[in-house]
Amino acid sequence: MEYVYAALLLHRLGKEINEENISNVIKAAGGSVDEVRVKALVAALQGVNIDEAIRSASFAPAVAAQPQAPAPTPQQKPAAEAKKEEAEEKREEEALAGLSALFG
Repeated sequence: MEYVYAALLLHRLGKEINEENISNVIKAAGGSVDEVRVKALVAALQGVNIDEAIRSASFAPAVAAQPQAPAPTPQQKPAAEAKKEEAEEKREEEALAGLSALFG
């Protein structure tokens, strides 16, 4: 990712995007340079209109976040708690019924 950032920075500053400049930016940031990645990036950017790519990317749909359950509103909390309490009461009644059947 740092290679792409270096290329974008060079583009923004109006500098030529070449292997030497990308390597210099990464070194200046304290990173280690992988020459194969630098060459691959420069080759991939040959003939690409970066301004147009940025414009079209800004309109690309964002990755959808995982749907989350809506937070319960104050009115919903008592209903959820009431259901939980009803389930517990039902289990208690069933347990008592079972005990009474044992001791008749």
